Formats: sequence, C-alpha cells, structure tokens
Amino acid sequence: MVITMKIRTRLMFVLMMILAPGVGVQAGDTLPALPVAAVQTSTVIEQTVPTLVEVVGTLQAVERAAIAAKVTGVVTDVPVVLGSYVNKGDLLVEISAREIAARLNQAQARFNQAGRNLSRERKLLKKHATTAETVKSMQDEYAVAKAAVQGARTMLGYATITAPFSGVITAKNVYAGDLATPGTVLLRMENDQKLQAVCAVPESLVLQIRPGQMLTVTIPTAGLTINGRVAEVAPSADPVSRTAPVTIDLSYNKKLRTGQFARVKLPGQIKISLYVPDSAVLPQGQMERVFVAKDNKAQLRLVRTGMGQDGLTEIVAGLHPGETVIVENNEHLVDGQPIKTQIEKSHD
Repeated sequence: MVITMKIRTRLMFVLMMILAPGVGVQAGDTLPALPVAAVQTSTVIEQTVPTLVEVVGTLQAVERAAIAAKVTGVVTDVPVVLGSYVNKGDLLVEISAREIAARLNQAQARFNQAGRNLSRERKLLKKHATTAETVKSMQDEYAVAKAAVQGARTMLGYATITAPFSGVITAKNVYAGDLATPGTVLLRMENDQKLQAVCAVPESLVLQIRPGQMLTVTIPTAGLTINGRVAEVAPSADPVSRTAPVTIDLSYNKKLRTGQFARVKLPGQIKISLYVPDSAVLPQGQMERVFVAKDNKAQLRLVRTGMGQDGLTEIVAGLHPGETVIVENNEHLVDGQPIKTQIEKSHD
C-alpha cells in the first residue's frame, strides 16, 4: 500500500511539471529562419522515345552441316575427333566401296570398246564400206558408255567425304568398322567464326523489323552486350505461338558458342516521357525525391523514375512538363527553404 502511494505521488509530480506554465515550447515561439541557398535549376523536358521489348533467343552457326553417307559401305577411316578444326576439303570419312569401283572398271572397259568401234566405223565410212546410220549408232553407244563412266566415278567419289567448309566437328556418330548407309548422319560440323542469334518475335512487333537493322543482343553467360545486324525476317508467323523467327548476324568473339542463351532488345511502341538531369534525383532509402523551384522556394516532391539515358533520368510520376527542378546544391535542401536561382543548366 505504501509503495503504491509513492508511485502515485511521483506520477502527479511529473504531470504538474509538464503542465506548468513556462515549461517547454510555447505556442507563440517561432523556428529560426532557414538560410537562402544558391542553387542551379533545369527544366523538365518531354522526349519522344521508343519503348524496348526484350525477347529470348539462341546462338547458332550460320554455316552448319550434317555429314551423311550417300553410298553403302564399311567405314575404313575417320581421321577427325570431336572438337577437331578442319579446313574446307579435308578428309572426314573414308568408306570402302569395292562394288562401285568394280562397276567403274566395267563402265570404263565398255567406254574404251565403244570408242574403238566408233573409230573403226568412221574409217570404214570414209571408204564407203559402211553406212552413216551405223556410225550414228556407234556414236550413241559411245555417249552412253561415257555417261556410265561418269556416273560410276561420281558414285565412287561419294566414298570419300570431305569438309564442305572450314569449321569444328560438333558431333561424331561413326567410327572405323561401322557400316555406313545412305542418309545416315555420320558427323555434324559448324563454322564457329560466323554466329547469329535466332529469336521468336511477337507478330505485333515483327513488322517493325527490317533486314539490315541494328539490334542489341546480350549473352549473359559470356558477359557480352553487342550490336547485331538483322539478316532474315520470316515473312509469316507461327499460327500457334503467334511469333515469327528473326535471325541476327553477330561479329566474331571468342567467348561466343553455339547454343548459348541470348536476350534481344526490340523497338516497341513510341511513347512520350519526362526527363530531368540525373543530379536532380536524390535517393532516400527506397524512395526518390526531387526539389522543385517554385516562388523562390524549394518544394520537395517524391517521384518514381524509369530508365536512364545520356545523363537524363526518366520521371514516370511526380513531375509535370515545364516545371523547374534543382540540379545542384540540392543535397541538403529542406522543403520550403528559400533559394536563389543561378543560370539555368542546359540539358546538352
């Protein structure tokens, strides 16, 4: 009981001290005047800028080939390994084709015989010992035999497979001793010096893209952002995905590999945005603020910013066109502080 009375007495004493006249700030007291700050200003401007739309794509080689057999035979030699770099014309696969070689020998023999027969008949025709019709028939036999030799020689040439261009072996499905059959893919190769990005563009944007146009391509795994030239634009869109494939040629870089993930920025719709110099925007925690010069005073505004470009920051909300913002000596300003404006800063 005694303790409770002591607590009550102390609370009453504190309350009396708070309510006593002359203690604390009086209603008539005024805060000290803020000093005049010399600042530099700039005008909020409107700019017409295109919006950017980002689509994903994949890197692939401009030159790529699936090396397949055209004849049946046993593989006798594969002098390349996975990852080998080959030059145009280098041997890739050797196939044993004895049957085709035998047919070539037969065709060559018939061709030689047809040539001798034709030569004999022409001599006899000069002596009027044969007819022109017989010579004509021998000429036809000679032409048929010659075509047979050319066909057999071409087929035999298919037994030796060479590189159609310079590049890297990216897949190997054949080894010495395997049986090669027509249409079977033996090797795959790509020219890693010429790469392009392939992306699916929404049909609403594909009409804005033209061959030769420069687009920005980002390859995250390589840490690169480069400009590429549009090589091809599909004339029709996929009715299921509502997209059209677009290919973009890229300049050579040793960090680029086929199959890498890419991001491509495409021009979107045109919009009008407000911009102020970067120095006008002051971050404060998760908010961003700008001081507006109005009636010779600094007026605080909270703003929402967008993208930045060329020293300017886009203002999405919080300002109006033509307003004057403070761009220098604004770090320590207080809302309502008097200001003295110097020469306005240009956006150039």
